[in-house]
Amino acid sequence: MNKEDNLKEKFKQALISTVKAISDDFKLEKKINKNSSSKNYNFFELDNLNSKEDYIKLRAETDSEALKRKFSNKKIYQKNLPKNSSCRTLYDISEKIRYEILGTEILKGISKNLKDNYSNKIILKRKDQLKSKDDVPIAEAFELYMLKNFLGIKLNPFSEKILSYWKKDFESSFEKHFSYLKKNIENQDNYNSKLSEILQQMEIFESENDEENQEDKENENLNSENNNKDSQNQAQSEEEKRENEEDKNGLDGDYDLSESRMDEQLVDTDSDKQSTEKIIQKMNKNIGNKEYNIYTGEFDEIAKAETLESNEEILKLRKTLDHQLTTFQDLITKLANKLQRQLLAKQNRSWEFDLEEGLLDSSKLTRIIIDPQNSLSFKKEKDLEFKDTVVTLLIDNSGSMRGRPITIAALCADILSRTLERCSVKVEILGFTTKNWKGGKSREEWNKNNKPKNPGRLNDLRHIIYKSADTHWRQSKKNLGLMLKEGLLKENIDGEAISWAFNRLKKRKEERKILMVISDGAPVDDSTLSVNSGDFLEKHLKKIVKYIENKGDVEILAIGIGHDVSRYYSKAIKITDVQELGDVMISQLSGLFENKKKLH
Repeated sequence: MNKEDNLKEKFKQALISTVKAISDDFKLEKKINKNSSSKNYNFFELDNLNSKEDYIKLRAETDSEALKRKFSNKKIYQKNLPKNSSCRTLYDISEKIRYEILGTEILKGISKNLKDNYSNKIILKRKDQLKSKDDVPIAEAFELYMLKNFLGIKLNPFSEKILSYWKKDFESSFEKHFSYLKKNIENQDNYNSKLSEILQQMEIFESENDEENQEDKENENLNSENNNKDSQNQAQSEEEKRENEEDKNGLDGDYDLSESRMDEQLVDTDSDKQSTEKIIQKMNKNIGNKEYNIYTGEFDEIAKAETLESNEEILKLRKTLDHQLTTFQDLITKLANKLQRQLLAKQNRSWEFDLEEGLLDSSKLTRIIIDPQNSLSFKKEKDLEFKDTVVTLLIDNSGSMRGRPITIAALCADILSRTLERCSVKVEILGFTTKNWKGGKSREEWNKNNKPKNPGRLNDLRHIIYKSADTHWRQSKKNLGLMLKEGLLKENIDGEAISWAFNRLKKRKEERKILMVISDGAPVDDSTLSVNSGDFLEKHLKKIVKYIENKGDVEILAIGIGHDVSRYYSKAIKITDVQELGDVMISQLSGLFENKKKLH
């Protein structure tokens, strides 16, 4: 063991001793050793300690975990848990502050660790744009409100500005209950019960509940038109319960390898056997494009997301994504409900009546009661035309998407996948980037061969399968967190990525195939553009898109984040704020299904 590892081990032992002492859990070390992979005990992140702030953060988080074990009863927490998801987020924040307050009253060391960490966290809070209330997530503002009023943390001017957008909402609901809440800090049941009641009575959440109830009524009216919808609604309700339980229980879980999973493996293997270079050559031949060439495809990679990182790291990244998801949960739920309602309306079945066989028509039984001589009436279900559909979301994984854009893209892909699958529409989620900056091994090979002129594409591609069409959302949801991985996002060579996604879609058996591209601008690869013409990648992208649009068996559309991409795609929309992405993705898909319905 080297000196650094020895220090880390000593620090870990000190943290374990601290948790044991605070939580009165003196068997903790055995639990950690026995359950080293379990999220319930593995909370000592010692790999990324690069500064004083990192150590303060770890000490504070360890103290907080110990205080949770000592002062937070899970049964009481669950008993008072609000129904509304935004309420639950604020409820979690408040419960955390409650048991941390109790900790600050026990030991000055705990108080110092927690307050130092929160002070550092507040200093680091920055936002590029703060123009309105919509730019400030309620959870972020509420945490600041609780820190200021309950834990006594002094906010800096920027944090005060963040809080100012929501301050009146919080004060109108909480101010008159301050005394009761502070008096019951030690009584979790009283505190949680009152907190839950306050949150559920807040006007901002009441309006959301009204809208959700209205949506439920609309769905009920829609479903009441057809008797067969009862069983479908029951199945959907059970599905939602299962998903909610999964969310509560965390991301760890065992999944059965179903038949569809086996099919997915066969499809992926068949697709991946063909190198990107061969696919491009074939497509170039079809579209008569001799200008685009590839120096070498030897180092290209088509990888499933789960092979690019350890399972532990992927779960950690997914946890980060889930944390972001809470901020947009209610907005996204409404959008998803809207899309689901529209798709289900188009999938509505109708009935043929007065038949001699089929299902008994209960509405006609009164005729038999009045006159037993009347014959029984039967009905039969008939399907309206709704084509079997698959949607591919192809997401730009370039460096310029880093931060908020890639986070929102991952969140939207996640929620769209879940929603569309409920409507029997299969979804594939793909990403594209390069393995290296500055050309990687392809450029090294070119240098060794005396740098021939006009080499063509000169970088190592990395195409990523986050979720294949035949894999259920639950089996792949953890993979989407990989988009947040630092260092994954590099260059973007759009034309070849679209060719690859198109090739995968083309092999699908579904009648209708939709390809949605999410990008933040033109294709860029410095290595390629430095030794070819400046429009080398753009020309290829235009030709590939035109070929797909003219061919007609795959519908292609694009969403440009901050950039107009209509010069590449005939069906394209630009959004100026990445916050709009979810709404636009759903409206574009809704529009596609509406247009198709009109055409038929």
